[in-house]
Amino acid sequence: MTGNGTGKRLVAYFSASGVTARAARALAQAARADLFEIVPEEPYTTADLDWRNRRSRSSLEERDPSVRPAVASTVGDIDAYDTVFVGFPIWWGHEPAIVDTFLEQYDFSGKAVVPFATSGGSGAGGSDRRLRAACPTADVLLPAKLVKGMGAGALGAWAASVVR
Repeated sequence: MTGNGTGKRLVAYFSASGVTARAARALAQAARADLFEIVPEEPYTTADLDWRNRRSRSSLEERDPSVRPAVASTVGDIDAYDTVFVGFPIWWGHEPAIVDTFLEQYDFSGKAVVPFATSGGSGAGGSDRRLRAACPTADVLLPAKLVKGMGAGALGAWAASVVR
């Protein structure tokens, strides 16, 4: 693994309901990592997130793989990090489009990108190909890890097993 040798870690996450945010905060503490929330420039409303409505914003984004919702802010110095954990809820079997927006903004050359996800029931396997495509120069550690319900000890052990 190349990199700047600092061993610094970042946990970047998108959370629509708070579930992924709780997991990300616990992971950041367990991994001794900085925390960055991927905030949409246009916040998602409850109606936007209604997966049963085929016309809701999230449903429309899901059906159009070219959609890239804008992110409200950027990581100040992505070059300072060797390992970037990227967290998200599973929507329709994969990561939300805003996570792809975030990943495509940066050059992750020489970095480990470690995806983790929360889900109400579906797996994260649909994310693998999309995540690799969004950051092709990174060492993307796949498959994405489902972390919903993992305690601090389990999160810490997992983080230690993947950090370079």
